[in-house]
Amino acid sequence: MTPASTPTPDGPRPVTPELANAARDFRLRMAVIDRENETALDTPRDRYGRTVHASAAAAARAQRDKAAVEAYTTHLAPHADALLDAARRALDELPPARHLAGWRTVLDGLAASATEIRRALDRPAAPGSAAERAQCSALWPHLIAWADHSFIASNLADQSDGQHHKAPLTEEEQRMWTELAQAAQRRGELELTESWYAADGQPITLAHLVEDDDSTLVALRGDPDAPGWQVIGHYAHEYEAGKVLPAPVPPGVLRADVSGFNRPEPAPEISLQELTRDVVEAQHAGDASNALLSATQRGYDAGPMVRLQELLETSSQFASALETVQGRQVAARLSALGRQIEFLTREVEEAAEDLGATVAVLPPHRTPVLRVRPRPEVDTAPPTPPPRASTPARHR
Repeated sequence: MTPASTPTPDGPRPVTPELANAARDFRLRMAVIDRENETALDTPRDRYGRTVHASAAAAARAQRDKAAVEAYTTHLAPHADALLDAARRALDELPPARHLAGWRTVLDGLAASATEIRRALDRPAAPGSAAERAQCSALWPHLIAWADHSFIASNLADQSDGQHHKAPLTEEEQRMWTELAQAAQRRGELELTESWYAADGQPITLAHLVEDDDSTLVALRGDPDAPGWQVIGHYAHEYEAGKVLPAPVPPGVLRADVSGFNRPEPAPEISLQELTRDVVEAQHAGDASNALLSATQRGYDAGPMVRLQELLETSSQFASALETVQGRQVAARLSALGRQIEFLTREVEEAAEDLGATVAVLPPHRTPVLRVRPRPEVDTAPPTPPPRASTPARHR
């Protein structure tokens, strides 16, 4: 590792776009490192995703850790403190909202991680030594903190000039356009195209209002599926809307403790395609039963049916977390589907046990067909081909 380069106290401080760009470049580089590491970790795994060569996996992770430190040193080390300062100044100027306390906690965590990284970079271990590998490994949680969450600091720094919505509508115009949009929604002619949250925590949605074969781009404030939403502007196109509407803030996450750069070791998993093949190749009822039971297995190495139920439950949680009327409706549907999958899984499990209890094999008259026909003996004439069916001649 090389010592971090920090700006001199009397030197010029980077401008805000450069700070945000530095964090963005680091995140892009970390994404590349993550993909390369996943590719390297695929080699020491077996067909079910289990790591069978621990030393190769450890070497891949060591290479990942070192590359991440180098990326931070190149892109963020000179700018981290200035980026956090700009983000905090912008945060202090925002209107009160539910998400501000969480953002402040994120900035404090990034500052703590930057301090730990700087401390290690100021005392680098010998290149290529075991101490360097241990040092890089210890920094990995702090590096992925910046990779996962620095987009919040970048967004705040980018908006430090304080973009404010310029309402182009009077009260009377706003009421008229809202009534037009509500009528179009009842007709099914209000086509939602894009949604984001403004700094005050209110959702903004772009929609095409269709009336008499004419379409107008309008912006709505509030949940379009709940009472109380309003049209706050109409525009010729998206670019014009983007210049005057409140800027989007970073969206939230479903689970606060999940990292895209620190996924857990994948559990062993057998695909439905492979289980189906096991049934095709089975001769004993017990073998087919085992394939079905593998699909319904629970726990660490859960089967595909159980994984499908987990997917539905997690998607239901996501839809509910949107905190919209339509999101809650979809969440209820997904939750009901998850319960149906649970019922179906139990039914399949019982059927599999009954199949295994038959203690039977396939009857011998189900004879296999040879894939390769035997070659004719030497000095024997090839079989006479069947006569070709005569076809009537065509006349022009």
